[in-house]
Amino acid sequence: MEVLKIATAGSVDDGKSTLIGRLLYDTKSLTLDKIEAIDRLSKKNGLDYLDFSLATDGLVAEREQGITIDVAHIYFSTPKKSYIIADTPGHIEYTRNMVTGASTSQASIILIDARKGVIEQTYRHFYINNLLRVKEVIVAINKMDLVNYSEEVFNNIIQDFEELKARSDFKDQKLTFIPVSALWGENIAEKSNAMSWYDGQTILEHLEDLKTEDFVEQTQARFPVQTVVRPKTDEFHDYRGYAGKISGNSFHIGDEVTVLPSGTKSTIKEIHFFNESFKEAPAGSSVTISLTDDINVARGDMLVKTSEVPNEKKLLDATVCWMDNKPLIPGAKYVIQHNTNSVLAKIDKVEGNVNTNPEVVSQEPNLKLNDIGNVRLKLSKCIFADSYNSNRANGRFILVDTQTNTTAGVGFIK
Repeated sequence: MEVLKIATAGSVDDGKSTLIGRLLYDTKSLTLDKIEAIDRLSKKNGLDYLDFSLATDGLVAEREQGITIDVAHIYFSTPKKSYIIADTPGHIEYTRNMVTGASTSQASIILIDARKGVIEQTYRHFYINNLLRVKEVIVAINKMDLVNYSEEVFNNIIQDFEELKARSDFKDQKLTFIPVSALWGENIAEKSNAMSWYDGQTILEHLEDLKTEDFVEQTQARFPVQTVVRPKTDEFHDYRGYAGKISGNSFHIGDEVTVLPSGTKSTIKEIHFFNESFKEAPAGSSVTISLTDDINVARGDMLVKTSEVPNEKKLLDATVCWMDNKPLIPGAKYVIQHNTNSVLAKIDKVEGNVNTNPEVVSQEPNLKLNDIGNVRLKLSKCIFADSYNSNRANGRFILVDTQTNTTAGVGFIK
């Protein structure tokens, strides 16, 4: 069964948790005891309806404040597809959480309060989706019941959002606008009778029509080696395989490959997944590859097709989302974790913070927690990397603090 990964974003009180809870309820993904607990808590809070936001706000602080703080991964299924929703916070102080939740998503739902329209937080949510190259974005214009289901309000918000998209540098993104009332379940899983002027799909219908194969990258194949497989059995005494996850494109038996950074060449002899053998392994596959030649390959190396060797980089220009309480300043040293490869790096220059409204750069000497900025890094040795635009897996990295071993930031190579 297909699995679709979705990220969500919305400002305070836009109804994001309510929308997800309603989606779970309408797809019969909530257990009876969960529904009873929601009913009990709703009545305790003085409500005469089911507060579906209680289905997703798991932390005590979230329930008390009525906001999303941490990233929660929510699972549900329909007869057609399985879904993983990354319920991410929309507040500016939790930008790092939103980037983390959206980094592996194939589609995104951005909520807008119909009464407020496009606001400053919307710019940030949309910018992060562009930065992470999320191709499919559903703009759910919520609380239509509070604006008398006005088609004019809906169209005005679409116009404002289209102006926002016109300034984006990511042109492969598809926007779908859906008017909804999450509280009453209108255009979530079932069509709304109150918005007869809208002839499009519900959110669930749109998600059901998305095909996961449309989100598979078709670029250049990359295979970072995670571990060397050497079984200690008589049957596989001489076997030597390399385990990892493929990104970008497929590998086939017979492909000539180059091992980086050594530059040694060989040919793919076998492709295994557990005890099965395959002639081809597509992008996204976690497999073990063996080569025709007994050459030196170790964790941190990367196999690529000989005709598709990536650029060798010792100086990186990247957009970085900062995740540490300690600011990022020029001259600081960190370890870059790029795929399975670790390299010492020095911050050469912080070119400025990205102001997501209206997407201009303000000159600042450092990046603070939850800031996004443009950074130049000098590496102690070369890595073989692509731009994030051309290969998401091989174009991103994390920065690790050398003293605390904490993940200090995440970067996207330009």
